[in-house]
Amino acid sequence: MTLKYDQNGLVAAVVQDHITSEVLMVAWANADAVELMKSTGYTHFWSRSRKKLWKKGEESGHFQRIISMQTDCDSDALLIRVEQTGVACHTGAASCFNDVIYGNVNATSAILPDLIRVIRSRKEDPSPDSYTCKLFNDENKMCKKIVEEAGEFTLSIKDRDKKEMAWELADLIYHTLVAIEKTELPMNKVFEKLSERRK
Repeated sequence: MTLKYDQNGLVAAVVQDHITSEVLMVAWANADAVELMKSTGYTHFWSRSRKKLWKKGEESGHFQRIISMQTDCDSDALLIRVEQTGVACHTGAASCFNDVIYGNVNATSAILPDLIRVIRSRKEDPSPDSYTCKLFNDENKMCKKIVEEAGEFTLSIKDRDKKEMAWELADLIYHTLVAIEKTELPMNKVFEKLSERRK
């Protein structure tokens, strides 16, 4: 596949977290940056303001290890999935996309990476009043809650109550995420198994 660079010799590069698909940043890449990404396995871009190549994390230490690179249907943009070290944004935020200028993100999948970060922060900085921390400290309770919430979600399916289904599934997802963080289950392995089931 041959990339189609614009009149300035650039393609847009959209960078996503390889686990959550959260969009972390958008940058520009020229042919040299693309070749560096392929040869090193880390993101490199072209700075339009500084007129130079740069490696993400070269100053901050917040490197991006490339998991996959894809082009769009016109071959004039890149989608790069990465394992992010630290944060992506120079402001210290996890993602460069934080300011909502229209609509509301509360009913979108944007909650998943946020929730994962909150759960992780409870593990790294525990609080005795945190329900998440109580689950971390009582593995039996954590496991029982997953079974309980799975059962309640199943019953809500039988009742065809969409509001109750949403409530119970949210509980199931939350408790499962706690278990994933507690056990440090590598989600890339889970995704590999899901890929095997795509038939």
